Amino acid sequence: MRLYAVVLAGGFRRYATYRIATAAGAFTNTVFGFIMAYTYIALWDERPHLGGYDLPQALTYVWLGQALLMTCAMMGGGFEDELIERIRTGDIAIDLYRPVDLQLWWLAGDLGRAGFHLLGRGIVPMLCGAFAFDLALPGSPLIWPAFLLSVVLGVVVSFAVRYLVALSAFWLMDGAGVLQITWLAGLFFSGMLLPLTLFPGFLGELALVLPWSALLQVPADVFLGKHTGWALAEAYAFQAGWAVALLGAGRLLQSAATRRAVVQGG
Repeated sequence: MRLYAVVLAGGFRRYATYRIATAAGAFTNTVFGFIMAYTYIALWDERPHLGGYDLPQALTYVWLGQALLMTCAMMGGGFEDELIERIRTGDIAIDLYRPVDLQLWWLAGDLGRAGFHLLGRGIVPMLCGAFAFDLALPGSPLIWPAFLLSVVLGVVVSFAVRYLVALSAFWLMDGAGVLQITWLAGLFFSGMLLPLTLFPGFLGELALVLPWSALLQVPADVFLGKHTGWALAEAYAFQAGWAVALLGAGRLLQSAATRRAVVQGG
C-alpha cells in the first residue's frame, strides 16, 4: 500500500506543477459559475422550489458543480488519454509485466489528481460564489466530512468508468470517440447542466440510477443536507455499489485484454 500512496502523492505533485493552467482553470470555472448562477436565478424566479431546491440551494448546487467538474473529471482530463496512448503504442506491455496492480496504480494516480483539483480548482470558485450570492452552506460541521467521503466515492466511480473506456482501446485502437461520448454522457447525467431531479418522467428516474449521478448529484445533495441518517447510508451504498461493480468490470476487461496481448505477442 505504501507504493500506491507514493503514486497518489506523485499524481498530486504532477498536476501541482501546472500553476498557470490551474489559475486559468479556476478563473474559467468561476466565470461559468456566474453565468450558470444568473441563469438559475432567472429560472428559479419563475419556478420557485424547482426540483425540490430553494434558490440558495440551487445556487449552491451551481458552485458545487464548478468545484467538482475537474475533481470528478466530468469532461475528462485525467489518466485516460495517457493509458489509451500506451495501449496504442504497445507500451502497456511494460506496465503489465510490472509487479504492481495495473488498476490500482492508475486509481492511485487519479486520486492524487482529484485531490489537487479539489483544492486548486474547487475552493476558489466556491469562495467567489459564497461572496457573491447567498449560498446554503452546511449548518452542521459533520456535513463537511460526509460530503468529502461522498466526493471520494464519486471520484472512484468516475475513475472506474474512464478505466473501462480506456481499456476499450485494446480492441478499438483509438478510444477518442468513446471518450467523447462518455464525457457528454457524464456532463448530462451527472447533473452538471441541471439537477437530475428536474428531469421529467422516466428520464429522471433513469438518470438518478446511472453511475454518473454519483459524481455530482449525490455529493451535492449530501452537502445540502438532503441525505441524512439512513438516507445518507443509502447514498453511500449507491456510490460504493457502482464503484465495486465498475471496478470489477474493469478488472475482468483488464484480464481479457491481458490474454489478448499475450496471444498476439506469442
